[in-house]
Amino acid sequence: MNIKERLFAEIDDRQDDLIALTRELVAMPTLNPPGDNYLEICEYLKARFEKSGMQTELVRAEGALGDSDKYPRWNIIGRKEGNHSGDCIHFNSHTDVVHVGENWTKEPFGGEIEDGRIYGRGTCDMKGGMATSIVAVESFLAICPEFSGSVEISGTADEESGGYSGVAWLAERGWFSPTRVQHVIIPEPLNKDRICLGHRGVWWAEIETKGRIAHGCMPFLGDCAIRHMGAVIREMEEALYPLLASKTTNYPIVPEGARQSTMNLNSIHGGEKEQDSDFAGFSAPCVPDLCRIRIDRRFLPEESIESVKSEIEKMLESIKTKRPDFEYSVTEMFSVPSILTEKDAPIVQSVHKSIQEVLGGSPEYVISPGTYDQKHIDRIGKLKNCIAYGPGILDLAHQPDEWVGIQDMVDSAKVMACTIFDLLCKEKN
Repeated sequence: MNIKERLFAEIDDRQDDLIALTRELVAMPTLNPPGDNYLEICEYLKARFEKSGMQTELVRAEGALGDSDKYPRWNIIGRKEGNHSGDCIHFNSHTDVVHVGENWTKEPFGGEIEDGRIYGRGTCDMKGGMATSIVAVESFLAICPEFSGSVEISGTADEESGGYSGVAWLAERGWFSPTRVQHVIIPEPLNKDRICLGHRGVWWAEIETKGRIAHGCMPFLGDCAIRHMGAVIREMEEALYPLLASKTTNYPIVPEGARQSTMNLNSIHGGEKEQDSDFAGFSAPCVPDLCRIRIDRRFLPEESIESVKSEIEKMLESIKTKRPDFEYSVTEMFSVPSILTEKDAPIVQSVHKSIQEVLGGSPEYVISPGTYDQKHIDRIGKLKNCIAYGPGILDLAHQPDEWVGIQDMVDSAKVMACTIFDLLCKEKN
């Protein structure tokens, strides 16, 4: 039995451990917002990493967006140095999960196993991928203790809300500098036979319409900001959404519906603020003088952020010419251009070869419809040699009854371990 066969056998032997690890991670409800149990999961990972001889650092992103004493933003990094100098390969997973939502038939944090699947919030996105990378690294260290370079694993905060207190904060402080880390795999759920090269661009903004407060029994003395916002939404439906649907790309963005420009209305708030749930009274009779919506605009590699902003501005100015007393403001929340790693990048080529070896076929190259933490590694860390690769079906992310396939995790762990071997044990290849 050669080294790779021993490596694959080791992963097979650790299948029960992989299942248990995934279930234990899922059992920690690291909900974002607000940012629950971040320290708990990082301390759990710290203890796990140290069992493999990794040096660990538990780092709080003090002062970062979202960080507070009530909800501190914790990150964990584990690193194992080889016997000789060489490259560092880093596996980055986010620890946070989105809220559960309705219509579940499984216990969201129960990690139930059925028909070769593990169910629960975060199984697919992306605690299954995190567990897979951990077992891949542990198996590699057990079978290949003599290697060059280093292996890192990180568990980082807040990817679901932008990653600004996780990977972005770490990248700003040099953790993803190309002199420190050379190869990055983010185990997002893009399927075990796909290599994700990057993602579409995103622009989040808040649009506010303004009115004038008055008594609700005399609305003619006021100016309803919600009605003004109704005009904005109508214009979106009649003009902007058809325009976005006409913008298409030949880039391999998945699923196919994301090969056009899209926009989601993320939230709407107008008039009097909602009271606490234990408030039993009625609202005051007032004409609302403010209304806000948040938009989540995803755009194609062929589009620029400037053109995306211009479309919104032109739409609002058009409404202003037709609607008396229409006042508005637009506040940008954040923007990220499309990010694409070249197919000839070393990490792409190595994972490509590993997929062929483990699965017996060539991988499909895809681009994600939404952003993930590659954006910070690329733009802030200036590290271009980064991809997303991991088990799970992308369409299941954020859905009720989210699940990850056990065999998919095992196969992906073999691909990851094979890639580590390829990059850090070249003299044995």
